[in-house]
Amino acid sequence: MKHLAGRLGTLLAVLAVIGLLPTLTRTDPALTILHARYADRPPTPETLDAIRAETGLDGGAAHVLGDWLGGLLHGDLGTSWVSGQPVAPDVTAALGVSLALMGASLAVAVLLAGALCAGTLRRGARRRIVTARAGVSAAVLAALPEFLLAAVLAAVVAVQLGWLPALGWGGPEQMVLPALAMGIPAGALLGRLLDDALPAAFAEPWAKAAVAGGLPGRRIVPHALRRTLPGLLPQLGLVVVGLTGGAVAVETLYAVPGLGGTALAAALAQDLPVLQACVLFLLLLGVVAGVAARLAGRALLGPALADGALPALVPPVLPARRLLTAGAVVLALLFVAVTVAGLLRDPLHVDAAARLAGPSAAHPFGTDSLGRDVLARLGHGAARTVLTAIAVSAVTLLLGLVLGAVRAGALTETANALPAILCGLVVAGIAGPGALGAAVAVAAVAWAPLAAHTSALYAQERAAPHIAAARSMGAGRWHLARRHLLPAVVPPVLRHAVLRIPAVALALASLGFLGLGTQAPAPEWGRMLSENMPYAERAPWSVLAPAAALAALGALAVLTAAAVRGRARGRAGAA
Repeated sequence: MKHLAGRLGTLLAVLAVIGLLPTLTRTDPALTILHARYADRPPTPETLDAIRAETGLDGGAAHVLGDWLGGLLHGDLGTSWVSGQPVAPDVTAALGVSLALMGASLAVAVLLAGALCAGTLRRGARRRIVTARAGVSAAVLAALPEFLLAAVLAAVVAVQLGWLPALGWGGPEQMVLPALAMGIPAGALLGRLLDDALPAAFAEPWAKAAVAGGLPGRRIVPHALRRTLPGLLPQLGLVVVGLTGGAVAVETLYAVPGLGGTALAAALAQDLPVLQACVLFLLLLGVVAGVAARLAGRALLGPALADGALPALVPPVLPARRLLTAGAVVLALLFVAVTVAGLLRDPLHVDAAARLAGPSAAHPFGTDSLGRDVLARLGHGAARTVLTAIAVSAVTLLLGLVLGAVRAGALTETANALPAILCGLVVAGIAGPGALGAAVAVAAVAWAPLAAHTSALYAQERAAPHIAAARSMGAGRWHLARRHLLPAVVPPVLRHAVLRIPAVALALASLGFLGLGTQAPAPEWGRMLSENMPYAERAPWSVLAPAAALAALGALAVLTAAAVRGRARGRAGAA
């Protein structure tokens, strides 16, 4: 009952903020509605007053919100301010489309996650995990922008090969490409997290006894998965919501009439009733997914969680392979070299005669649609993109650890249900567009997966027998947190945060593309992707350069983390 009350209160608070948008934003909703309905009518005071009276805006945002909540109690989601039609049929249809696409994308994600950790499962069942793995392939796939994957799949599979349709929605064949574009990054993230947790399960005494007793691997693997999945199930629940409401770019590219695109269009048009209905459905889905993940985790762990008899998952001492350290050094040097070379060039110089020119001695990475040097923009955008993404990731890590430790489940599920683009629109409406507003908007929601991961690990660690033993010996909360809980929870959550740095950079880029973040003509990797996507087939270098930089950033992060972790564990094992 306490959890339900918290979720209901958070839901009402978010809906209240959405309802107050007309008074928070700097634009007049009546003027926006006039342009949407009657583009040829002049915005006279009389016309605007008539629109305010028709939509109820003359009574204020609080009055609008009250009327909407009153109608909601009777099953009425209101009437669109732009189209004048009832909201419920269109939003319900969009929800059905998004749920179908989410199901297909989730199937792709689960299959890819299984493929990425198959090697660890096979070696772990035979007690052959002897070195740390970086998971570079998973990091690269997780760092690939969804809209870039969607564009490549559409250009190659649909246009050039003609195997599948590139646009539209209706048949199963139209679901394949969007599901791949959305499922591959999500599956790479889930696979990387699972692969990171499995060695600790295979190092437990039961696994050693099972191998010594001659049990086949097919009997050991399910138990290892059952041991590690409870800590990752909250991430799966968050992925479900993210795939439903956060796939705005993919839905737009493939002309899929989903809930994310509907919410974005309503926010841009300030169609408040439609926006409220979309947010309501996303928040309810977040609540359902969070509760389902929590119940599934408890079912997998069994009574050990409540009895305080759950052994702690302690990662084994695995020295890093020298190849990981060498790879991290080489990639870092290459990264720095490209950045320095770009900094020596002018990122704003326009050469109209060299528009979309291929790589050459004058332009090693080619030029973009305006004739600007891609290498220059890549180098100058590195500091802006990487440093901002790292700063936002650090803030989200801190928020995730704190809010996950206090188990703010309702707030976590609510934040995850809100797409960063929607938060960006709210922040930009209040404070105006800019890089700082975009960073605040991304940080406001990007902490949710880290908090869910923290909460799941924290709950399992508190149920370990050594915690009960420490309490019986008089250990206080600070001692338990410093010596037992934090050392077990912080490292995996930190690695999770590192893996999300490219995703944070992409979220910032998406807001910049909509005019809510870094403004043109400033160089920024995500903005480079967005600006050059229409020319990807004619000038692929203009898109491949920033995409490769983002992928390299993800690979460098996990290589460095694996090398440092392996060296630290190697020293600990030697000691």
